[in-house]
Amino acid sequence: MDDSARPIILLADDDPDDQEMIRRAVVKSQLSADLHAVEDGEQLLDYLHHRGRFAAPAIAPRPWIILLDFNMPKMDGREALVEIKAHALFRRIPVIVMTTSSAERDISRAYDLGSSSFIRKPVTLTALAQVMSVLGKYWFEVVSLPAATEGS
Repeated sequence: MDDSARPIILLADDDPDDQEMIRRAVVKSQLSADLHAVEDGEQLLDYLHHRGRFAAPAIAPRPWIILLDFNMPKMDGREALVEIKAHALFRRIPVIVMTTSSAERDISRAYDLGSSSFIRKPVTLTALAQVMSVLGKYWFEVVSLPAATEGS
């Protein structure tokens, strides 16, 4: 990835309170990243494909990682994950499932569908900020991510 660009986190979560808490956690963790949010799997795919209100690439820059809630309306996180991993331009984007579930079937399903990680959503701002700090260090400082593919 381009070292000069600020990392982009794309959050797919239908709960406005959870979106706000994650925004606050990014700030509190001093994570140097831009957070973009969508409310369901359909919007997530529109964002990635630059469709509808996300048509302008400046509005929907390619995410470095996707934080994905499993339980969303219209198209849930499981369905969206299948679509992302089936698409050549998007399959390399790390998808971190961040959901309230701790059910073994959800954990297994997330990895079976190609998720890079599964995290149970912390309930406090402090705990969420710690998670965001660790995610940022790992995904933006430790690992090497592939550059955006032509046409994405």
